[in-house]
Amino acid sequence: MSDEKTGMVKAKKYDWKDSNLALFGSDTEKSVKKESAQHELAWKNAGSKVGIQVWRIKKFKVVHWPREDYGQFYNGDSYIVLNTYKKKDSDSEELLHDVHFWIGEFSTQDEYGTAAYKTVELDHYLDDKPIQHREVMKHESELFKTYFLPFSILNGGADSGFRHVGPKTYQPRLLHFYGKSRYKIIVKERPLSRRCLTDDDVFILDNGLNIYQWNGSESSKDERIRAMQYISNMKAERGRAISETLDSKFTNPKHKFFTLLPDIPVDEEDEADANDDSTPTLFRLSNDGGNLSFTGVASGALPLPRAKLDSGDVFVADAVSECFVWIGNGADSKERQNAMAYAHSYLSKSKHPLIPITVVSEGRESESFLKVVA
Repeated sequence: MSDEKTGMVKAKKYDWKDSNLALFGSDTEKSVKKESAQHELAWKNAGSKVGIQVWRIKKFKVVHWPREDYGQFYNGDSYIVLNTYKKKDSDSEELLHDVHFWIGEFSTQDEYGTAAYKTVELDHYLDDKPIQHREVMKHESELFKTYFLPFSILNGGADSGFRHVGPKTYQPRLLHFYGKSRYKIIVKERPLSRRCLTDDDVFILDNGLNIYQWNGSESSKDERIRAMQYISNMKAERGRAISETLDSKFTNPKHKFFTLLPDIPVDEEDEADANDDSTPTLFRLSNDGGNLSFTGVASGALPLPRAKLDSGDVFVADAVSECFVWIGNGADSKERQNAMAYAHSYLSKSKHPLIPITVVSEGRESESFLKVVA
C-alpha cells in the first residue's frame, strides 16, 4: 500500500487480535536458534554494572543500540532494554535487573518474536534474576518511560532513520512533545500537517539545518524546556543548524514554518477503548496430567486474593491496566516456558490487548505486583 502524495510504501500495522507472540516451537524460534551462536556475544558484560543498556533486533540478531540514541525508538523496530540497579535503602551490593522487550507498532512478527525469545535468553544469562516485561508502543509502563528523558517514538525503522541522512537532504518531520511532568515528557513523530498542532503541547518542525520550536499557548514549562534541550542536542550533532522559537498566538500565518507544514488531512490514530469495563481476574496455568490448562480462579475488585496462588503452578493476574505473570517456585518447565505466551494470547482476545505484561517469580515479587495480588 502506498501514499499517493509521497509515493512511499506504508508500513503494515500488526493486528494484535491475531497475535501469537512468544509461542515457542514456532518457525520464529527455530530461526533464532539457527542464527544464534552457542553464546550470544551481545550479552557480554550485560548487567555487570548499574545503568541502562539497549539492543535492537535486526534479522534475528541482537545489535547494540548507539548510546547517543538511547530513548529514541522507531515504530518499525523491536528492542530489548536492560535496567541494572541496586536496591534502595540497602547496604547490599547485589545487582538487580528489569529486562523489557519493546514492540514497535509496525515491527515485523520475526522481530518481536525474536525480541521475546531473546529476552528470555538474557534472563537465563543473568541467572533468572531479572523481572521480565513486555512493552507495546503507546502503552508503555510508567517504569519503562522513567528510563529515558525524553522518551521518543520516531517513524520508520532504524536503518532508514533520519540519523543516517545528511541535514541538507533532510525530509521535514514534525515532533510532538507532551507529558504531565518533566520526568514523563514523551516525544512522538506526527504526520507533517498543521492539523496536528494543539495549543496545549509543544512541537518541533525539524527541517535539517533549520529547526522551529512551536509553543502552544497552553503548553507547560516542562514541555518547552524538553523541546529546547532536544533542539540543543540536534544542533550540537549537526554543527551549523539554526533554530527559532515561535509562539502559537503570535506566529504570522505566512511564516516559513507554515509553508513547510501543509494543511492536509491526517489519519486518525487508534485509541484505547475508553469504555473498558473488564473485571480484574486471576488465572491459573497448570500442566497437571501432562496437558496445559488455563482457567480462572478468582475475579473482582483489586487486590486479587494471594491465597489462590500455588507454588506448583503459574498464575496470570489481569489488572485491566496492567498484567502480571507469577511463576511459582515449583512450576515445571512447560508452565514456565509458556507463561508469557499464554498471558499474551489471553490479552489479545480482551478489550485491552496492549497493556504491559510483567513476569515475576515467587519470592521476588515487585511492589506493583503486591498491590494487585495481596
